[in-house]
Amino acid sequence: MPNAPCGTVLSPVITPFRDDLSPDAARFVEHCRWLLSNDVGLAIFGTNSEANSLSVQERLELLDHLVAAGIDTTRLMPGTGCCSIPDSVALTRHAVSQGVGGVLMLPPFYYKGVSEEGLFRFYCEVIERVGDERLRLYLYHIPPVAQVPIGLGLIERLLKRYPEVVAGIKDSSGDWANTQAVIDAFGTQGFRVYAGSERFLLPTLRAGGVGCISATANVNPRAISALGGSWQGDDADARQQALNEIRDIFESVPMIPALKAATAHFSDDSGWDRLRPPLVSLDESQRDKLLTALKRVDFAMPGLVG
Repeated sequence: MPNAPCGTVLSPVITPFRDDLSPDAARFVEHCRWLLSNDVGLAIFGTNSEANSLSVQERLELLDHLVAAGIDTTRLMPGTGCCSIPDSVALTRHAVSQGVGGVLMLPPFYYKGVSEEGLFRFYCEVIERVGDERLRLYLYHIPPVAQVPIGLGLIERLLKRYPEVVAGIKDSSGDWANTQAVIDAFGTQGFRVYAGSERFLLPTLRAGGVGCISATANVNPRAISALGGSWQGDDADARQQALNEIRDIFESVPMIPALKAATAHFSDDSGWDRLRPPLVSLDESQRDKLLTALKRVDFAMPGLVG
C-alpha cells in the first residue's frame, strides 16, 4: 500500500458561516484542530464543505487563516477544481505555495458529455500553468454530482504525462467495482486510491488503496481513523459494520445539513447550523429523526468545542 502523506482518513471539512453568510474563520480553524486531534486529515473545500458556494477569494482567505493558526499544512488536501482553468490554477498555485500535502481537483463539471481529450487538456493546462514540482494532484471522481466521470483511460494518460504530479484519486462513484478497477490498474504504480465513503474503507485498504475521504469523518472521526489504523485486526469487520450504521443514520436525511446539525448539537453552538443557499438546514422533523437515531446508539463527539 503506497504511503499517504495527508493521512489514511480525511474529512471534507464543513464550512461554518456567520449570520451574514460570510465564512466564519474562527469556527473553521477550531473544527480543523479537533479533526486533527482525532487523526483525520483535512480535505478542505470538498463537496461537503459547500466549496462551490464559496468564491475563489473566500477559499484563498480560509486557507490562509489555517496557515496563520499553525495548522500542519502537510495534512491538507484542498479542493481546487473549478469549471474555469484560471480559477483552478489560482487555487492550486496558492495551495502548493503553502506546502499542502496535495490538492483534490474536480473535472470541469458544467458542460456534460465532454470527451476524454477535453478533460485531458484541462488537467494538462492546470498542471503546466501551476508549473511547480511540489504539486501533488488527486483527481476527484464524483459522477453522481459532477456528472463528468474520470475514466481509466484518462488516468492512464495523465500518469504517463505527469507521473510525479498525478498522485491519486478520490472515488466517490459509490461503485466498489470501479474503485477496485482503479486500484488493480494503477495501485502498483504508487497511485493512491481513496474511497469516497467510509463504507468502503476496509475493502479499499484490503485491496491496496490508501483510505477514505468521507463526509462523516466530520462527525465520527475517531472511529473511522481507528479502523484506518487497525484494519488488519480481527475485529475489523465489526468495526466496519459499526461505521456503516452511523453512516446510515446520517444518510437518512440530507447529508450536509445533517453534518452541521450534529456539530451544532454536540458542540452546543447553534452557529454551526447555517448553510449557504440553495442548501438549507434540516427542518424540525428531520432534525428530530437524526438526533433521536444518534441518541439511540449513544453517539457522541467528545472534545468538540463550541
